[in-house]
Amino acid sequence: MNLQVPPPPSISPRQLTLMRVVASMAWSDGNLAQEEVDVMLKRFSSLFATTTSKQQLELQKELQDYLMQNIPLEESVPQLQSQAERECVLRLGYEVISSSARTPEEDLINAEEADAYNRLVGLLNLPTERVEELESEMKSSESSESLVDYMTQQLKEFFEKR
Repeated sequence: MNLQVPPPPSISPRQLTLMRVVASMAWSDGNLAQEEVDVMLKRFSSLFATTTSKQQLELQKELQDYLMQNIPLEESVPQLQSQAERECVLRLGYEVISSSARTPEEDLINAEEADAYNRLVGLLNLPTERVEELESEMKSSESSESLVDYMTQQLKEFFEKR
């Protein structure tokens, strides 16, 4: 069987690293749920192709194949270059793992995802106080949509500075 590697997406290597870390979180329970894919495609296309909705849709198609790659956190996280990037993946990783449950009886964040989140926190090596602040922001959000909007704005500002 001959597997074809998808062509490189039209995003920067740093942006691809962010996406791979977050996708690893989505894969942490061995299941990539459609809700997780939808969250990632929506967030990353709005961050990386901000000019038109047509460009965002085209980018979503490009990124789809890359979300199917399950690259270990331990491989991707060391490629993050700044504290802002580490904070970004912590927020997005949390959003993705809290977007769906495998079964109606299961918690939104299952045991495998919680373990992966704790591993991510350790690998990010952020100050404990900052992790606690970010977690507090994420948990105290009135709704997931307001958290997503906040994170999207923060990420846009981050990428505009680059």
